[in-house]
Amino acid sequence: MKQLAELIEIVARLRAPDGCPWDRAQTPLSLTPYVVEEAYEVVDAIQQGDPEAIADELGDLLLQVVLQAQIASEMGQFNLDTVAEKICAKLIRRHPHVFGTVSVSSPEEVQRNWQQIKAAEKGESEADRNALSRKLDRYARTMPPLLAALKISVKAAEAGFEWDDMGGVWAKFEEELQEFREALTEGDLDHMQAELGDLLFTVVNLARWSKLDPSDALQGTNRRFVQRLQLMEQVAERPLEEYTLAELEGFWQQAKARLRHGSEGKGSEARNSEDRDSEDKAAERKTDPT
Repeated sequence: MKQLAELIEIVARLRAPDGCPWDRAQTPLSLTPYVVEEAYEVVDAIQQGDPEAIADELGDLLLQVVLQAQIASEMGQFNLDTVAEKICAKLIRRHPHVFGTVSVSSPEEVQRNWQQIKAAEKGESEADRNALSRKLDRYARTMPPLLAALKISVKAAEAGFEWDDMGGVWAKFEEELQEFREALTEGDLDHMQAELGDLLFTVVNLARWSKLDPSDALQGTNRRFVQRLQLMEQVAERPLEEYTLAELEGFWQQAKARLRHGSEGKGSEARNSEDRDSEDKAAERKTDPT
């Protein structure tokens, strides 16, 4: 593809001795936040249903792949050809029902075969592949932390690592909250970080027991915060940082009221649509083969 070849040349030029100082300063590790960020932006564009935005964001994500391959090539490790060769071989190897003689009758059977082939590639036994700790470790290493916490807690609960009732979850929350407060008074950063993690994990379990999705909940809060800030900026006559905290609080409460009024005016049709979306997500989680 001409355009892909051009992209590879552009990235190589940016990394050249007389190229861009920022691009030349990057390492595989320094670029990891951008890989995650661009992947999320692709997901957001897909959810918005905007083809032009999807194409644009996929380009940004492709740039990260090409840039990682370029840096690796400079270090004598691998190049983009190697990346493509590996994924081609993997797809052929893990689809014997397409490229071989294996027969399958359902997507679930494809998934089982995929996992068996994957385990064989890594030299894992059946016991290794089914070990709970292996699954949870994979979630912890490869998923966004909030989603990983939910998946880990669900799988642990299915294995019997569960409270008897909601009261036990609340008691654990109070315990972790107190331990976090104590850690804050000690001033040990590692201890504070650990206790904050324990507290957040317990909040995820509260969400699970309440049949709520913590990622959806936090995403909704983030969006509402930004929407309220936008409304505040619309009514403010000067930059927000020039107002007192009391004045900002007044703007904030006005913005909350406007958004609440607008939300109530959407009618039952929007609420029914949201209910259907929630039901669909719940059904997807129930049938998740991982």
